[in-house]
Amino acid sequence: MMSDWNILLCLTPFHLLHSALVHMQRCTPKTASIHSFNIAKVIVVGDVAVGKTCLISRFRKGAFDKNYKATIGVDFEMERFEVLGVPFSLQLWDTAGQERFKCIASTYYRGAQAIIVVFDLSSVSSLAHARQWLEDAMKENDPSSVLLFLVGTKKDLSSPDQLSQIEQEAIRLSEEIKAEYWAVSAKSGDSVKDFFFRVASLTFEANILSELEKNGSRHVGDVIRLTESTEVDRTPTKRKSNCC
Repeated sequence: MMSDWNILLCLTPFHLLHSALVHMQRCTPKTASIHSFNIAKVIVVGDVAVGKTCLISRFRKGAFDKNYKATIGVDFEMERFEVLGVPFSLQLWDTAGQERFKCIASTYYRGAQAIIVVFDLSSVSSLAHARQWLEDAMKENDPSSVLLFLVGTKKDLSSPDQLSQIEQEAIRLSEEIKAEYWAVSAKSGDSVKDFFFRVASLTFEANILSELEKNGSRHVGDVIRLTESTEVDRTPTKRKSNCC
């Protein structure tokens, strides 16, 4: 069953958005017209067994699923949020990491608003393969319009020294590919919720800006309008005459 989260956030500059996620609660879905900014496609790529499915499952179910099964082709999940009172959904496309399913999974890469490249913090080789996963995903997308995230999983399995060493390489790679870097643990839940809130906040902001730019050729009044209450407030009131 899909969970619905109410996120109160502000459209602040990039580095302040995450701190704007100040509250979360269960909410009841509201009826609203569907626009392109109400939904974002997010694809999750990476080597087999790095924890892509467990990462998504931990966020959606709030628990660690020990019964791991390798993804065949692509799995699809929808996570609903409410951002500033606006219904917003993330389409989470969990792609298979096995080589034999790569051709099938790649057909679902197109049209992504965000790409999450996942690697195992206890596996140097999975980080080395991250670049190729990103390159494959970017072949089907416009580099200028996609948000990138590099996520290291299984943080709980790494020793402090090992974690420090691999994170230096991960941060170097994230800066090179212009991606946000996150270290998480699906088992303990460490940083998982914060990460997906970050993805939701940034994709929501990007969608709104894209919608405004796309409608730039239209009259501004077709995109932004005053509410009826505002119009009433601005209507001058007639003063009663004091004359007899």
